[in-house]
Amino acid sequence: MIRTSLLDFDLEGLVAYCASLGEKRFRAVQLFRWIHQRGQADFATMSDLAKPLRDKLGAAAEVKPLPVLSEQASADGTVKWLFDVGNGDAVETVFIPEADRGTLCVSSQAGCAVGCRFCSTGHQGFSRNLDTGEIVAQLWFAEHALRRRLASTTRVISNVVLMGMGEPLQNYAALLPALRVMLDDHGYGLSRRRVTVSTSGVVPMIGRLQADCPVALAVSLHAPNDALRDQLVPLNRKYPLAELLLACRSYPEAAPRDFITFEYCMLDGVNDSPAQARELAELVTGQSGLLAVSCKLNLIPFNPFPASGLLCSPRERVLAFAKVLQNAGIVTTVRKTRGDDIAAACGQLAGEVQDRTRVDQRMARQAIRIQPVDAL
Repeated sequence: MIRTSLLDFDLEGLVAYCASLGEKRFRAVQLFRWIHQRGQADFATMSDLAKPLRDKLGAAAEVKPLPVLSEQASADGTVKWLFDVGNGDAVETVFIPEADRGTLCVSSQAGCAVGCRFCSTGHQGFSRNLDTGEIVAQLWFAEHALRRRLASTTRVISNVVLMGMGEPLQNYAALLPALRVMLDDHGYGLSRRRVTVSTSGVVPMIGRLQADCPVALAVSLHAPNDALRDQLVPLNRKYPLAELLLACRSYPEAAPRDFITFEYCMLDGVNDSPAQARELAELVTGQSGLLAVSCKLNLIPFNPFPASGLLCSPRERVLAFAKVLQNAGIVTTVRKTRGDDIAAACGQLAGEVQDRTRVDQRMARQAIRIQPVDAL
């Protein structure tokens, strides 16, 4: 018999499911707390639920974790899990501990169809979207496994970033209820400021997210003009910078932060010259003729992998690039690389997916050649 996966439901979805069993709303709230706040999967142990309800749940429903294929721990404390999502596919989830926070990087797809040049997930190709339960199960497992490991009775994960495998906004139907579970006070109780959705620029869905569940937003920018971004982020051919910046400009009106984070991967000789830094500053401040966007720039050292054909910018050039942006009045940070010794750093997640997009053939057909720029 196919059981109903309760990790697929946000609270309102669980209320509706319990109503179908003849149960009132407060029973759904109790059940939601057992699952997400206490990490319990065994209905028999949910002591404040009436036994007839526990019996009904035991016969028809389940709290189904993702099987763990492997776990790796970095020298810096970062932990990476590889989860089995069936049919030969796997996704990766990364926990990054810091002194003042614990951040979980969650995957939304098995693979990714966007195909950014500097991302190992994109080079692996795409298999399928994850369902809501598979997105939530990553947080459910990590939070409660870490609590047991640390003998903690309080929340370990304070921040969630949808920056793992996949483009979250291309899996919106599953993403939205997963975000609501993360934010719900009866679930994980995370602040909207501490849940971040990262996108390569799916413009129509940025507006949808703003209307439905405005959490923090990070946009993978990586180039100061359309010509270069077309090569690095192929989605730019569909949603060019002018459209993307317009969506970004309006998003903070409903969001928990009054700025957008722009991610910019530093690629040696490709997008890292002082001239490109000045062009980027003009782009986001509106001096280029496009719309000004209230933003923070996050410069990311590239984590090389053989198939990319790209190298990381020297640190001196990264700092010089940052200085140009800071002198233009833009808040700019350089991301500290974490977990690179276990391939858990930004852009390194690959998992194991069956590529149904034939990404290698597409890239060969397009014959993309990124020309070095002059380090002016």
